[in-house]
Formats: sequence, structure tokens, C-alpha cells
Amino acid sequence: MTHLFGIRHHGPGCARSLVRALEELSPDCILIEGPPEAEAVLASAIHAEIEPPVALLLYCPDDTKKASFYPFAEFSPEWQAIRFGLSRSVPVRFMDLPQAHDLALRDAEMATPLTDEAEAAESSEAEDISGDPLDWLGRAAGYGDGETWWNQMVEERRDADSAGLFAAIQEAMTSVRAEIPRKLPPQSQQREALREAHMRKTIRQAEKDGFQKIAVVCGAWHVPALATMPSAKADNELLKGLPKVKVAATWAPWTYGRLAAASGYGAGVLSPGWYEFLWKNQAAEASQRSIAWISKVARLMREEDIDCSSAHVIEAARLSDALAAMRERPAAGLDEINESIRTVICMGEDAPLKLIRARLIVGEKLGRVPPDVPTVPLQQDLEKQQRSLRLKPEALAKELDLDLRNENDLSRSHLLHRLKLLGIQWGEVRGTGRSAKGTFHEVWQLQWQPEFAVAIIEACRWGHTISDAATALAIDQAQQAESLPALSALVDRVLLAHLPHAVAPVTHALENLAAIAGDASQLLEAIPPLANIFRYGNVRQTDASLVGHVLDGLVTRACISLGGACASLDDDAAAAMRKRIIATHQAIKLIGNENHLADWMPALTRLAMLGGTHGLVCGLAARLLFDEKTEDADATATRMSQALSIGNDPAPSAAWLEGFLHQSGMVLLHDDRLWQTLDAWLASLSDEGFTRILPLVRRTFSLFPGTERTQLGARAKHAGAASPAAQAAITVEWNETRAQKPLAVLEQILGLNS
Repeated sequence: MTHLFGIRHHGPGCARSLVRALEELSPDCILIEGPPEAEAVLASAIHAEIEPPVALLLYCPDDTKKASFYPFAEFSPEWQAIRFGLSRSVPVRFMDLPQAHDLALRDAEMATPLTDEAEAAESSEAEDISGDPLDWLGRAAGYGDGETWWNQMVEERRDADSAGLFAAIQEAMTSVRAEIPRKLPPQSQQREALREAHMRKTIRQAEKDGFQKIAVVCGAWHVPALATMPSAKADNELLKGLPKVKVAATWAPWTYGRLAAASGYGAGVLSPGWYEFLWKNQAAEASQRSIAWISKVARLMREEDIDCSSAHVIEAARLSDALAAMRERPAAGLDEINESIRTVICMGEDAPLKLIRARLIVGEKLGRVPPDVPTVPLQQDLEKQQRSLRLKPEALAKELDLDLRNENDLSRSHLLHRLKLLGIQWGEVRGTGRSAKGTFHEVWQLQWQPEFAVAIIEACRWGHTISDAATALAIDQAQQAESLPALSALVDRVLLAHLPHAVAPVTHALENLAAIAGDASQLLEAIPPLANIFRYGNVRQTDASLVGHVLDGLVTRACISLGGACASLDDDAAAAMRKRIIATHQAIKLIGNENHLADWMPALTRLAMLGGTHGLVCGLAARLLFDEKTEDADATATRMSQALSIGNDPAPSAAWLEGFLHQSGMVLLHDDRLWQTLDAWLASLSDEGFTRILPLVRRTFSLFPGTERTQLGARAKHAGAASPAAQAAITVEWNETRAQKPLAVLEQILGLNS
């Protein structure tokens, strides 16, 4: 005899009722909606070291982009059914459509364009029951959605009757499917029909194998389709000739964040952390349960230095019970508790509730799988390095400050950079450490994502260890690269990842491409990452000389072609070129090679001359020459006077001014001649010209820091006043006696008097 148990994926109340029903039934076979290919790894579900949330990962070894996850939490009904059967030596089988067919069908769906009718059906999907059929039942019962209704009726109740619950679910779903057909595109409808046909086929096979009491655990929507069995011939005809791909299965750690419906997982839940709390406190009274939850909230608030006393907890618990009574509900649920917390603890503010939702309601738990679960060699190497370097994967984002002078920290940095090269974004570099005084600190933001399991499998084609795979991938990217900046950045990434076997091929590819590159923009963009390697390579124990000779050629060619590249630029191109010039100038200064500076400064001098060059770039070149003291204040004032001449069009003059000021107005505060030149230019403009350049100049000055704008405004109010520096030189007289007084103390501090 077959017994159907319609469930809603992930729910402590439903899981508790299912376990109770299975104990009463004592089945001799359990069929569960899931991928049959995963039965080979199903025994790991009762392994002592497995810790939900975890997921079954089904993927195609020949194309790892084809993959599916089947996540489980401790409170998932299917998880409890699996463990119930395995722990009692009851055969457990999966009965969903095999992923070998399902993944192939998805490819076919992607390749076939939708008709107008199918697109219309897909666009209306959010308005019908295809997302969650329980929504209709929840709305009919007076709730806003099916999630809230199901929570109140099943998950948050302690006295649910297991037999009555599943009978009611079957009756409700039968009515819903009869009255409101599920609206899906034709291809999706076909795949849904195939899934249910295979489920029925699996049930028939279990009956044929002689099992007398078969427990079928499936989604509530499918129960009516399995309760009334059509002919086996019809189902077999439907399943005949399906496309197929090769599929492998394993277990992967999962997170509550990915289990939540907000993450995009269709069968997820909104509150996995809350559901775990309900599962672990299923025997507690409703009033005690709400107090225990609010106490967890209070503990979190105190950890975050937010005031929360025992009185807050008591009043919030009372208010939640009062809200439940007003709404005629048997006990306070999550909605009532959240409203009471917002009122009493958060003082009406929503910001603390966002923290509570992220840390408690959703939760930050990361599951764990046993070490003997079948994994690819690359995954095994990664886990070995994680243990060796004491880098534990965690769902919670955390900061890791590495001191590259320390051997272990340097090895950690190498691993993280290698993973980034492989497309496994476990960490992102955030900058230097808060207390760091040099370039030997590297700060990472780490957060492990379940999807990395697929990325690791995909990276297996490059090698069986992280180092080998990253090396092979880097060499392949270098051979395929057509952009000099991309290849320059790749050299940087290879050296950061410490891949010695990839350095020579990648550097050789860079030399070959640099030798034929004629685009000045590419030359300029390639210099900064290489300069970073050259300057800081020794900190990471890399050989900076590997890129030194490449830099020599790039800088020389960039200086020669700079003028031609900056001719006839429009506004957008000039803005992009300005960023390149600034980055290149900083890189050349960072390198500190006198020969490079000897080539670069004359190139800027030629660029600063008025002519066919865009004013934004021309003004920037003049400012860089002034800052580097290549040109004195008189020469710079002459350039400004020419650029802001009354005979010039106001718009190019405003662009020159924007380039020259370069997001800083301090030069105007400290040089009277430049101030007077700018003042005279503005005064000479006609009303029409002033109106025309006002937005440009306003944009330029808006980029200055607030203190600079205040000082500029104060000086502008006093026309003809000298600059603060000039005023200080006039009013302050040298006092030899006062200057001698601190010398004794300074000598003592510096140890000069010992």
C-alpha cells in the first residue's frame, strides 16, 4: 500500500509531523522526490561528521556549467525522511526525473526560442500559483501570503495531527489543481509532466519489487498527480526517447543565506534561522519559545553595543502575546515577535531589524560534509591547504589582515590569489591594514559561497592541484590575450599568486604583444600594474627584474606616442585619457627610474602646449609639470594666462582649468599670481560666456574638499587680499630668542646631546 505525504520543502513543523507519521506507519520502503543519481552518495546523510545545511550537487563532468543543487537543512522533511530510513535499514530511493534527462531538457529549452504565447505565460508567472501554490490557500484564509499561513497552521504549531495534516494537504492540493491550473510555458509544462510520470513509474517499480508499505514523500503540488495513477503505458510513452547527459553526484556545504527564498532558490524559505530555532525547541511551550527567541535577539543587540535590558525582553514578550491574542492566533509567531521587537527594543527603527534578520532570522550557518565524501582532486587539495593554513570557510563575511613578512600569511595570500585567478572569489582585497605602516600588509574580505563547489569542479580541467590549475589557466589566458592592459594585469596576478612556472610564458607573451602594440592608450594602461610589481615585488619575494626590461620599452614608447594619442579628443575620450595619464604619472614616480622621468617630463611639456590637444588634458599636463617643479610659478602663470585669454572660447578654457586644478584648489590659495589670473579671466567674461562656463567651473570646484571651498570663498569675499601664505610672510617676524628655546628639548628627543 502506498502512503502519500505532501510536504512543503524546509519546515520544522512539517518535518516533525512526517517523522511522527513514518514512525506510526513503519514503512518498508521510502520514496523521496529527488534525483535518482544521488542514491550512490545517500549513505553519507547519516555520517557522524555531516552537518546540515548541505546540498546534493548533480553536475555534468563534461560541462560543469550544467549543474543542480538539492539543499537540505536539519529541519527539512526530506532530510528527516532520509535519515529515518537509513538509520533503520529501510530502502530509500529518489523518484524525481533523473538529472541526466533534466539537464539535457533544460539545454533544449534554452536553445528553443519562446513563442509569443509562451512569453506571455512566463511574464504572468509571478501572478499565478506557479511560484508557490500555497499562496492561494493563504489568501483564501485571510493571510497575505502562503508563507505566513503555512507558518501559523503547520510550522509554529506544537499539536499538529500528523495523519490529519497530510490528508488535509492532499485534499487542498487536489482542489487547487482542479480549480486553478498551473500556468507555465509549454516546455516547462512538458518537463513537469515528465517529472510526475517518472515519479509514478518509480512507485510502480517499488510495488513490483514487493514492498507492502511504501511511503512517498513529495512536494504538496504533486500529490494529486500521484494519487490517481494513469496507465503505465502512457507514462512509459511520455518518458521514451528523452535526451541524456552524463551526470555525477556529491555533497556540498550549503548556507542558510542560500537556503532563504531571497537568495533566488525557488524552493527556499524566508526564515531558516527561525525554523532551526523552532526545530530545536519543538517541545517548549509557546510562551517560553517567544521569550527564548527574544532573549537571543537581546544577546545579539548587546554584542553589537545596542542597549537592551531584561525589561525590554519582558515587555517585548508580553506585547507579542497580546498581538497574537488580538489576532485570534493560538501563540505568537514570528510576525508578532518581530513587531514587538521593533516597538520595544528597536524603538520603531527598522535598521536593527535588518541586523536581526541577517544574523538570526536567516542566519549565517555553513554546513559541513564528511571528508570521505567523493570529491574531485582539486577540492581535496583545497581542503588540505585550508587545514594547513588554518583558513576555515565561513558563511559570515570576515576581515583577514595578512602580514606578508610572515611565511604562513604569505602562503595564505598566494592561495587566495590563485583561487581568484581560477574564478573562485572566496576573498576580495580591501587594501592595507588599519595599523599597517608599509606595503607588507594585505587585507582581505572573506566569505564562502556554496556555488564555489561548482566553480572548483569547473576548474578541474586545468589541473588536480590549485597551483597546477592556476598555472595552466594563466598560460592559456596569456596565449589567448589580445589586449596589452589585460596581459599586463595578468602578469601582476601571476606574481601575486606566486606561480613560478607561469611567469616565463606570461612575461614572454607580454613582451611579444608589447613589441607590436601601437595603441598609446593600451601602453599607458599597461604601465601601472607592472610598476606595482617592479616596486613591491621584493615584499612578496618575487623577482622584480622579470618586468623591468618590459617596463623600459613600454615607458619609452608611451612617451613617444603620447602627443599623437591626445590629439583631437572629444570630452569623453579626454576624460578617459586624463585618468590614464594620472595613473601612468604615479606609476613612473613609483618606479623611481631617472631615465623614465627624463622621457616622461618632456612628453608632458609637449602635451601642455596649447594647440590641438583637449583643454582637460593640456591643463592636467601643466599642473603635473608645476607639481614636479619642472616649471616654476612664472611659467605656469603664463600658461594659465594663455589658456584663459579673453580671446579664447570659454568652454575650452573651462576644460583647461578643470584639468589644471585636478580636484584640488590649494594651488590657488598659495599662489597669488595664479589666483589673480583666474580672477581676471572670470571678470572679463561676458554675461553669455559666464553663463556658458558656469556649470563646468561649478563642477570643477565641487570636487574640492569642503575646507578648501570654504577658504576659497573666504578669500573671494576680500577682493585684492593676499594669500594666507603671503600674509603670514608679511605679518610674522623672525624671533631668534624664541626659536632657540625648543632646541634643547629636540636634541634630547633625538638623542643628539648624548
